[in-house]
Parts: sequence; C-alpha cells; structure tokens
Amino acid sequence: MHLPFVNHLGLVIEEAASGMSRCALDVREIHMNSSGVVHGAVLFALVDTGMGAALFSTLEPEHACATIEAKINYFKPVQGGNITCTSELIHRSKNIASLEAQILVEGEVVARGFGTFSVFRRRSAGAA
Repeated sequence: MHLPFVNHLGLVIEEAASGMSRCALDVREIHMNSSGVVHGAVLFALVDTGMGAALFSTLEPEHACATIEAKINYFKPVQGGNITCTSELIHRSKNIASLEAQILVEGEVVARGFGTFSVFRRRSAGAA
C-alpha cells in the first residue's frame, strides 16, 4: 500500500487483520521536539494510523475509511527506543466505527487513544 506520510515518518504497519493492528516506529532525531522527547504529533500519527489500519482490515474492497475525530492521552514522555502501537476495533455500524489504541515503549503504556471513523463507498475512477 502506498502511504507516503507513514513512510516518511518511518512508521511500519507490522500487522493488520480482523479489526486489530500493530504498528512500530524506531525513534530518530526527526521525531524529537525541542525538549528532547518524541513530539506528540508522532505519537498521534501512530494512534491514527494504527486505528485506520485496524478498521481498513475489515473493509470490503469498494469501501474506504477516514478519521472523524480522534483523541489521545499522553501519560509519559518518550525519549527514544522502539515505539509500538496496538489498535482494536471496538464497535462498527454501517457508516461509523469506534476504535481504541495504546502506545507502548519497552512494554510500558505511555499513551492511549480513541477514534471515530467514517466508512464510505469509494468513488469510481471516472466519477466527478
């Protein structure tokens, strides 16, 4: 799958199936903020991407999804290492899905996220 932003961050979707996903990121200098910790937007990108991957794994080929809203709670600063994000589909109706995610560093939960996503039919290539 072509994911330019995800690839730019160095984020890897290790697994996505049956409404669950696992993503990982090895912290690099570009991920740090001016205080010497991983920027919150990097962790948010892990949560949003992980939840999207979990939901996408349940979709029919003619459907797509997009984030309606997402929130994250940060518990501890991340100074380096390998970050893992696990996400799970909690509820899905025809057009709306709710997901949860947690971010771990060395087995310790450093953040949790929750998101609501829209599920919709993709436009056909010739549609305006």
